[in-house]
Amino acid sequence: MATAAPAPNKPGQYDVARPGGVCAVSGKPIHPGDKFFAALRETPEGLARVDVLPEGWDSFDKVGLLGFWQTHMPQHEQKKKLFVDDVILTELFERLGDATEEPKLNFRFVLGLILMRKRILSYEGSQTQDGKELWSMKLKGREQPIDLLNPHLKEEQVANVSRQLTEILNEG
Repeated sequence: MATAAPAPNKPGQYDVARPGGVCAVSGKPIHPGDKFFAALRETPEGLARVDVLPEGWDSFDKVGLLGFWQTHMPQHEQKKKLFVDDVILTELFERLGDATEEPKLNFRFVLGLILMRKRILSYEGSQTQDGKELWSMKLKGREQPIDLLNPHLKEEQVANVSRQLTEILNEG
């Protein structure tokens, strides 16, 4: 049984826990594609989700249920395979080092953030030069620092770069 909490910044809405994968009546696993009932019950800890296989539904104690629905256990989705590896991402980042066009600078910045998350690129510090914020970065295994312009992207620019990255980095 998993509890649900009020959704942040969404009055009157709740984040309901995902299916637990086990029938609350029989203890049997609920496999991907299996039909089951999901129910919500109020408890002292908050709203609790309970999943029950159809053969256990009739014997399930329904007292205090706020609601229930019949559904199927979702299939496990495989993550899309990256079309490029870390070496190619690093090479692309380096090749864009001389770029001056705004779209390429934005793309390089987001690519740099990805490489930071992968721990391939590390942040060493920042400085302001000619009114522009430059981050001093180091690639893993290299001593020579690299400058990365922080373009202070707006939400629309982030969405555009994200679309481009998705197209480039994912197969088919």
